[in-house]
Amino acid sequence: MAGHSKWANIQHRKGRQDEKRGKAWTRVIREIMVAARQGGGDPSANPRLRLAIEKAKAVNLPADTVKRNIDKATGALEGVSYEEIRYEGYGIGGAAIIVDCMTDNRVRTVAEVRHAFSKYGGNLGTEGSVAFQFKHCGQLIFAPGTSEDQVMEVALDSGADDVIAGEDGSIEVLTAPAAFEAVRDALEVAGLKPEVAEVTMRAENTVELAGDDAVRMRKLLDVIEDLDDVQDVYHNADLGEEA
Repeated sequence: MAGHSKWANIQHRKGRQDEKRGKAWTRVIREIMVAARQGGGDPSANPRLRLAIEKAKAVNLPADTVKRNIDKATGALEGVSYEEIRYEGYGIGGAAIIVDCMTDNRVRTVAEVRHAFSKYGGNLGTEGSVAFQFKHCGQLIFAPGTSEDQVMEVALDSGADDVIAGEDGSIEVLTAPAAFEAVRDALEVAGLKPEVAEVTMRAENTVELAGDDAVRMRKLLDVIEDLDDVQDVYHNADLGEEA
């Protein structure tokens, strides 16, 4: 995202997440189950599960629900088995979109994702068609007004790869996925609380969209995000402040 609208896009995304709290539990539970199945049920030895449990706490998912789904995933209880699938495609103006899903029915999921793309002006691509335009990394974003010098000192000392100041005053810290927790914890100990803190797929370049194109792209993204099997949606569209 370009500097001038990064903060506006973040605020829109956070607003959308707040609107979808009811769906958040389902998505967090799927993430917990897949993380536990792949890396075991001990959070201290499974970084992905630790992050999933933190997401669960952020949306007030009860602790007994967390434990029950870890037990399901590790074989202690019978449960649904989810698989991870990534779809790649193009939105309005050729903007790149990555859609990460967890599903118990691959046929249903691909049909729903393809329908959303085609109905709202996008085009589902093949594996690898857009992923090269993104970087898998840890990302922490601080609100305008945060001390850039302080963020930079703590972040780089704790293992961050880069600190980027946006034109809008926001500050972005990038880390390797494995260093994310250490950097985040060091920043929070220093009293620096990020507005966004996640391991993500970050767009390396952006496609600027304005006016009707921005509105259409926002609609496409919203429809995809609302699909039951979708966990995360990443894109490289700069939608401007008014979109």
